[in-house]
Amino acid sequence: MNSSYKNILISVILALIGYFGAGYNFEEIQARLIGVVIFLVAMWTNEALPLGVVSLLPIILFPALDILSTNDTTVNYSKSIIFLFLGGFLLAIAVEKIGLHKVIAHKLLSIFPSNARGIIFALAVTSAILSSLLSNTTTALLLMPIALFLTDIAKLKIRFVLAVAYGASIGGIITPIGTPPNLILMGFLQENQLETLTFITWMFKTLPLAMIMLIIMPYILSLGVKNLAIENKLTSKILDKGQKRLIKILSLLIVVLFVNSFFKFSEAGILLSFGLFMMLPKIGFLEWNDSRKIPFDIIFLFGAGFSIAAAFSGTGLAQAISELLLELTQLNPIILILIVATMVTFTTEVTSNTALISIVLPIIYSLGLSSNIDTTLILMVVTICASYAFMLPIATPPNAIAMSSKVLTIKDMAKYGIVFNILGIILTVCIAMIWW
Repeated sequence: MNSSYKNILISVILALIGYFGAGYNFEEIQARLIGVVIFLVAMWTNEALPLGVVSLLPIILFPALDILSTNDTTVNYSKSIIFLFLGGFLLAIAVEKIGLHKVIAHKLLSIFPSNARGIIFALAVTSAILSSLLSNTTTALLLMPIALFLTDIAKLKIRFVLAVAYGASIGGIITPIGTPPNLILMGFLQENQLETLTFITWMFKTLPLAMIMLIIMPYILSLGVKNLAIENKLTSKILDKGQKRLIKILSLLIVVLFVNSFFKFSEAGILLSFGLFMMLPKIGFLEWNDSRKIPFDIIFLFGAGFSIAAAFSGTGLAQAISELLLELTQLNPIILILIVATMVTFTTEVTSNTALISIVLPIIYSLGLSSNIDTTLILMVVTICASYAFMLPIATPPNAIAMSSKVLTIKDMAKYGIVFNILGIILTVCIAMIWW
C-alpha cells in the first residue's frame, strides 16, 4: 500500500477510536468534533497529504458532519490575524529580496561566537527580546530570513528556524503586549473586576520564567551540533541605498507597532499596510510576481485553527470540558494547576492560541471561583501555557512561520516541541507557586 494511503487509513482509524471513546462522556456532535480534530492532527503529523490540503478539510468535514455550516467555517479563514500574516510575509519577502537579512546576519556573527551553539543562542535571545516589544508573529517573520541564510547545512537550518520560533514564543510572555493572549487576559481581568497587572508587575512575574527557558531551550537545540563552525557567507558589510531605505521603513514599522501598543489600533491593518507599501514604485521592492512566495498553506492552517476553536464553542464542547474540570476542584491546588496547564498546553497544539484563550479564560475563571486557588494566578498560568505550545505549527504563529520555511517537517517540530512543552508546563507551574 502506498505510504500516503496507509497514513490516511491510520488517521481514519485514530479518528474513529477518538469518536467512539468520546461518546461515553460527550454528546454526539461533540464526539464527532473530537474525531475530526484527531483526524486532522494525525494527517498534519504523518503528512499523508500536503499541509495546505489538510488545512482546508474543515470546510468539507464540518458541514458534512453537521458540526458547523459552510459559512460559519469559511469565515474563520479571513480573520484579521491572517491579514497580519499576509503583510508580514510581504515584508519578509522584501527583506530577503533586497539582501538585508545578510547584513543583519553579519552583525549577529560579529557579536556571538561563530559556531552553532553561539548562533542558536543569538537567534533565540534576539527573537525573545524583539518579541517582548513587538508581536511574536512580527518578530518571527522578520528574523526567519536571517536564520535561513546563516547556513546551508540542513540539520542546522532546522535548529536555527526553531530557535527563532521558540524564542519568539518565550519572549512573547515577558510583556503584556508580546502576544495576543496576554492582551486578551488583561481585558478579561478588567471586565471581571479582578486585580489588573501593570506593565512592570507583569514583567516582574514573567521575566524569571522566560530567562530560564532562554537558557534551556537553545542549549537543547544545540546538542549534537554545538561545535559546528558557521561560514560567514557575507561578502560586503556596506549597505546599499535600497537596504538603507528598507531599514528606515522597518524602523518606522517598529516605532508604529510599539506606539500602537498603547492606542490599540488594528495591528493587522498596520502590518498589511506596510506589506502593501512594498509594492509601491520607488518606495517598495516587490512586484506582484513576488507574492507567489507567500506560503498560503500556512494561512490556510490558521484558518483551520480558528475553525476548530469556533467548533469547540459552537458545539458546546468547551462548556462540556469546563464541567468535567469542575469535578477536579477538590484536588490539591498544585495538582489542579498542573492538570489545567497540561490540558491547555496540549489543547492549543491543535488550535490557535489566540482563539483558544478566548474560549478557555471563562472556563478557568469558573474553575478558580470554585476552588481555593488565586483566580488571577491560575488565569495567568493558562495564558502563558497557551503560548508555550511548541509541538505543532497550528499552536502559535511563530511555529507556523517556522513551518513556512520548508526546511523542517512537523515530525522535526514535534520531536523538540514535546520536550519544551513538558519543561514549559513544569517551569510555569513552579514559578507560579513559588514566585507569583
